[in-house]
Amino acid sequence: MSKELTHRAEELKDLGWSEHDLARYIELWDYRQRWGAINLERDDRQFLRKAEAALPEIKTLKSSVKKPIKEKSYYCRLVFFLEEMAKAETSFDSKPSSKGLWPILLEEELRLLDYFQPVLGLPDTLKSKALIPFRENIISSLIEKHKENIQTFDFDFNSSLETYNSSENKNWKPLRDGITKDLTVYAIVDQAHISDCRNLIRQKLIPTIRDCFPSLVDMDKSNPSDDWIPESQS
Repeated sequence: MSKELTHRAEELKDLGWSEHDLARYIELWDYRQRWGAINLERDDRQFLRKAEAALPEIKTLKSSVKKPIKEKSYYCRLVFFLEEMAKAETSFDSKPSSKGLWPILLEEELRLLDYFQPVLGLPDTLKSKALIPFRENIISSLIEKHKENIQTFDFDFNSSLETYNSSENKNWKPLRDGITKDLTVYAIVDQAHISDCRNLIRQKLIPTIRDCFPSLVDMDKSNPSDDWIPESQS
């Protein structure tokens, strides 16, 4: 049975087929739709095959909707950790308007993902492992640079993830996967130095993100301006 919903006599007409052949094609096509090709005479089946061979191939476009980056697992995982840190900070006896270094870093990562829109397929997620030591190094350097303006608290980076994975049937990896040193140390910087920390992170993170994800390597898009924010936050 033909999968087409209607015959293509008009296309055959454009190809120069005679009215007689067009009428025969329409009649045979309709018969095949109703009763199947097996009930056609051999020469009629050959005629239909000849007609269909003359027609250009119908290109079927898959109706696939590209998943927004905010719905991709990699992005959602970073948002999860950011939200867990925000919850934890409400219980810390920290200075007013201070902020964790890790949330600043994750906010900047998410901002760049929103801007550059990497594919975040398997090649990107595999290469993203290179961000683990980058994050550790930049957090350590900021703690050292601003040690007079830093408060540290205990934060379990993994316990909430284990609970979430179990309840949601996920298999998300820890944010600090493979790290054992200072695993519960959570640094918070005072309000006066948040901007300095953010600027340093941004300066280092932009080239790192562009080099890390294979889907961004050949992108010629310019870097975001300092005042750029995603539309969803504007």
